[in-house]
Amino acid sequence: HMRSSTDQSRGAEVLRQARAFHDALDGFRRERLRNKRYNYGDQWSDTIDVDGRRLTEEQYIKEQGNIPLKNNLIRRLVRNVVGVYGMNEPQVRCVSADAAGAETLTRLLRRNMALNRLEALYSRSMEEFLISGMVVHRKSFGRRGGVVDCWTDYVQPNNFFVDNRMRDFRGWDCSCVGEIHDVTMGEALRAFAAGEDDCARIQGYYSDAGGCDDRVFAPAPGYGLCRVVEVWRRENRPVYRCHDKACGRLFRLPAEGARARVAAENRRRAATATPGIDMRWSVEETWRYYFLTPSGHILAEGDSPYSHGSHPYVFRIYPMIDGEVHSFVGDVIDQQRYTNRLITMYDWVMRSSSKGVLLVPEDSVPRGCSPADFADAWSRYNGVIFYKPSAQGDKPHQVANNATNIGIRELLEVQLKFFEDISGVSNALQGKTSNVAVSAELYGQQTRNATTTLLDILDSFSEFVRDAAYKDVCNIRQLCPSAADASAEFSIEITQPVKDI
Repeated sequence: HMRSSTDQSRGAEVLRQARAFHDALDGFRRERLRNKRYNYGDQWSDTIDVDGRRLTEEQYIKEQGNIPLKNNLIRRLVRNVVGVYGMNEPQVRCVSADAAGAETLTRLLRRNMALNRLEALYSRSMEEFLISGMVVHRKSFGRRGGVVDCWTDYVQPNNFFVDNRMRDFRGWDCSCVGEIHDVTMGEALRAFAAGEDDCARIQGYYSDAGGCDDRVFAPAPGYGLCRVVEVWRRENRPVYRCHDKACGRLFRLPAEGARARVAAENRRRAATATPGIDMRWSVEETWRYYFLTPSGHILAEGDSPYSHGSHPYVFRIYPMIDGEVHSFVGDVIDQQRYTNRLITMYDWVMRSSSKGVLLVPEDSVPRGCSPADFADAWSRYNGVIFYKPSAQGDKPHQVANNATNIGIRELLEVQLKFFEDISGVSNALQGKTSNVAVSAELYGQQTRNATTTLLDILDSFSEFVRDAAYKDVCNIRQLCPSAADASAEFSIEITQPVKDI
């Protein structure tokens, strides 16, 4: 149906709130990009101010005639932590008073995890978690490739926004969450058009959206792409809580028009002496979704269709103190920068120091012998040079100056030790040992102790896995008839905690 101007103004209000939350995460997105650069080896791209010019550190070093060297220690740390998680990946299972039902749900959950290849997805998600401090998945059900099932999608954090007013570490006080999608016109029509009129209406929205000057939600660049903004908000609305005394059923009705409808039903029942319906006014909290164009037109809206009654996203922010994000990689960037600086300085000192320079007094060169011939005879095996000494007695001599022992090596060792102390990835965790005579029991204890500083971040990711499994099971029960009555109440349990490393 055609949307009214009221619908567009309501959509514009939702879009303004979404934009405010998206802008609040701008610092996070810049920090994530920097952490990603350092993790994958681009470690000299920070900009500096030199005599009023803004240029990258790499450009400045090259202008000085030096080579910007690096030794990527961050990447090794991230791989080690991802490896620790992979070797001790927590397993999930459903727990309920109905043991048989819980076993059925566990079996269906693990089948769905295999369908979505979550083992590989969680490894890459852990890498994202270490780099940016945030990991996001989207849980939904529908048809893909001819298969109707529950699906898990990785959400790119740059396209994600969330209520920045959250202060609960678990995210339970989240009131708004959403994502920016770039889709083709065909995908947009397939998702939101119910007929030819809807197709024309949606195409008209995007033909007008070209004038949108919003820097965040402007139409996506690229031929044939449309930007769709998905927003989920926790909203309060008046409802009537109803009790049908004829059958004992409890249900809710939107406040608008509910009183007249129930009154008419009660009059009809009174004529047949059938128990009526009791009503009580209340305010209900619900999650409501909106799919919007960049201009604020509403493509679709409604209450949450999921049985868990919430939004489809599962996210974890670390450590989320006062709503802030501080990643694992961000903690060691300063050590990586100083290590690169020492290596570059070491290389510069070695290249600029004298290495076997031959000093030859001019009057010591034999008559008729050119400097090139003299140098060739000097460096030749078993070479012999006859010359007449100068009156001062000067003779050729070679200078080999060891100017590299100025403490750079010791500073590098200190930085490498800082990497271990700050990151928690010690030699024992990497499978190294400084003493070949160490016993297996002692080495095992050293390895367990080495994980102490990593337990917090690994446990936080395990809670993300637990939350994701809960929404998976809710969706499975809602979609799969065989699981609908498998267990009335259930919880998710981690059967292999990270603490057991």
